[in-house]
Amino acid sequence: MHGSHDVRGWLSPKAVAAEAGVSQEFDLSQCVREPIHLLGGVQSYGALVAARLHDAVVDTVSRNAGDVLGRAAGELVGRPVTELVGDEQWALARESTEAAGAGEGTPDGPAASGVLSLSLESDDGRVRLFDVTVHRVAELLVLEFEPRAADGPFVFQNFYPRVRRALHRLQGATSVTECCAAAVREVQALTGYDRVVAYRFDGAEGPGQVIAEVRNEGREPWLGLWFPASDIPPQARRLYARNWIRVIGDVDDATVGLLPELREGTGEPLDLSGSILRTVSGYHLEYLRNIGVASSMSVSLLRDGGLWGLIACHGDEPRRLTPEVRAACEFFGIALSLQLAAVAEREQADELSGRRRALAALLARLSSQEPDALLRPGSGMAELLRADGALLVRGAEVAATGDPVPAALPGLLERLAGTGPVGEVWSSDRVPEVLGLDAAEAEAQGVPAGLLVLPFNRAGDLLAWWRREQPAPREWAADPARPVRTGPGGERLTPRGSAAVHRATVRGRSMPWSTAQRVVAGELWREMSGLLSRQMVELEARNTELARTNEDLDSFAHAAAHDLKEPLRGISNAAAFIVEDAGAVLDDTSLRRLTTVRRLAERMDGLLDSLLHFSRLGQVGLEREELSLDEVVDDALLVAGGRLAEQGVTVVRPAPLPWVRADRERLREVLENLLVNAAKYAADEGTGERRVWVEAVPVAEPGGEDGKGGGPVTAVVVRDNGIGIPPGQHEDVLQLFRRLHRREERGGGSGVGLAVVKRIVERHGGRLWLESPAVAPDGGGGPGDDPGPGDDRRPDGDRGPDGGGPGTAVWFTLGATDTPRLPGAGA
Repeated sequence: MHGSHDVRGWLSPKAVAAEAGVSQEFDLSQCVREPIHLLGGVQSYGALVAARLHDAVVDTVSRNAGDVLGRAAGELVGRPVTELVGDEQWALARESTEAAGAGEGTPDGPAASGVLSLSLESDDGRVRLFDVTVHRVAELLVLEFEPRAADGPFVFQNFYPRVRRALHRLQGATSVTECCAAAVREVQALTGYDRVVAYRFDGAEGPGQVIAEVRNEGREPWLGLWFPASDIPPQARRLYARNWIRVIGDVDDATVGLLPELREGTGEPLDLSGSILRTVSGYHLEYLRNIGVASSMSVSLLRDGGLWGLIACHGDEPRRLTPEVRAACEFFGIALSLQLAAVAEREQADELSGRRRALAALLARLSSQEPDALLRPGSGMAELLRADGALLVRGAEVAATGDPVPAALPGLLERLAGTGPVGEVWSSDRVPEVLGLDAAEAEAQGVPAGLLVLPFNRAGDLLAWWRREQPAPREWAADPARPVRTGPGGERLTPRGSAAVHRATVRGRSMPWSTAQRVVAGELWREMSGLLSRQMVELEARNTELARTNEDLDSFAHAAAHDLKEPLRGISNAAAFIVEDAGAVLDDTSLRRLTTVRRLAERMDGLLDSLLHFSRLGQVGLEREELSLDEVVDDALLVAGGRLAEQGVTVVRPAPLPWVRADRERLREVLENLLVNAAKYAADEGTGERRVWVEAVPVAEPGGEDGKGGGPVTAVVVRDNGIGIPPGQHEDVLQLFRRLHRREERGGGSGVGLAVVKRIVERHGGRLWLESPAVAPDGGGGPGDDPGPGDDRRPDGDRGPDGGGPGTAVWFTLGATDTPRLPGAGA
């Protein structure tokens, strides 16, 4: 098919494919490309003269000037237009366009024109009377002459009563359908056409539906039928938006060309966008002939500056409308557009009132609860916008209400987050189409058909409503997937009547989001944004107060521990002196009690030392630097190595450790504590070789209240094959002064080590978590723990007898070092 690339992006892929399969003789893209404002001809019943405003010299004339005006076209071009119309009538023509308005007649705005009654005197002395329509095209003033009808010149008194009656009937309508039904009756009464329909477009470039109709007997009904978008291509829609009215007097009229065909200044034909007499595309004339129409008129219906619909009139016979009737219809089209806008605004106001009442009920709950409360069952959040479900995304937390969330929705929201302005509503009732999916693909992937999104910030926090697909059955006057059919005049765009109705279902769309729903969503966003902002301020204040409290607690713990050590030392010394000085005269019970006092004082002194150290961690700043983790492990082994050797525990580093950014002394302390614990809690004798591994491993960091892991990070892990920690006590062992065994067992201790480790890690901005039982990296696990299907242990690992105990793995990250530099990557 020739030029099919020109129709892609406007016609559906199905329509493009259908056209390709019809014939090589008909190229639909020619219809789309055709410059219908530069066709270079006019309808033959009138004549056109275009003259320059600054010097009144004629620039372009229709070739039928001799027949209509009595002066040959060649005699007029290049001569003053005043030789034809006279100075006085030329001045009247100029004044008529000035009165039409300075802002009109622009390339994208409505064409401005006026109607004058002018007379021309022929060489034989006869006076010819004309109704002349005047409009501007750049530096030209275009005059379009129509011979005066038998019923006389255009008179406002004759025009106004007919329009007033029509407007009065129109004002009684209370809905769009009623307005259009009243309009088509009044337009038929004004014009006498055999069929008049009101036609509403589904979007700026979509198909149209007949929503009101009046017709004479014997004609098939079109009411309710849809017509493919290809019936009115984009350039035709643009002209409809510029011109309120378009009349074709006779589809078989012989078009009259212009002289010159191409203007000297532009190299193109005269722009006839605002012309009343402008000829019509051959494709459109073919279209009208194929449906049995001899004459037609279209009145544009505009809303917010865009083409909303048309009043289309069809006649079985050629019909020429006087300027009076055209003016009445044009005025009526303007009034109908205003009335439709008023009806729409009234309907919107009524809906908005109801939505705001529902919003007020929601906000009453919001003022006393967390925002997540709006997404609880029965909250009414989904119902607020007549949606199937709603979601609130705040960081990693997602709260939802309504029906189960479609599978693809979270990913879709992640893609949309941050793409639009904060607080601006983004909505679509045809999400699959936006994503380039057909309905079946969207359904299989779990893509909702409708979506309305309100971003709170650039970080991805948002509020969203979604709607499922609502298949809409439609009756078409032509197959929308095959707009080209063979008609009486050949292969052309050919709609059929009700006897050939094509029934098809539109899929992949939801109920559209109304303006009122978008407004209410925006109002809710403002309220929730204010609430979230206030909560952030309160949270920051609480965090500041908590930090201050923690500092006070640290200071108190440090001071209390320091001040208590002196009395305890005195108690211990006093007990020692008593035993030393009076031990010979004391009975065994008294000596035993004094010894207990000394032992408890010494234990309390040790606990106070631990408390002093723990509190000091919150007061001493970190001195971060680039460190070789291998070197820090070596430093830690200077202290912990002896304990490990005593227990026969081998330290294993399966691979060189990376460089990290941390405080050397604090990181050494972390590793010392973990290595000493590996020695203290080594597996019992006879359970196999005792080992402890130190590694840096990419992992998904645990986190989030939903139980899902955080993003990928590199964690340091110290993992042993010792006795392990029961699952129910993982949190306990991280608390201050909490031990799993009695003080004298497993080498003693105060139960502070892991609490210190956790605090140092958190001071670095990292996280710490435990795993027990823990699988050793080289296959050494608990007794009888053989690798199973899918186990990721290395099959060539050196496993000791019976594999040791269940083992414990302590994982931690260091905040700024979650992506460590590998050895050899440079300092």
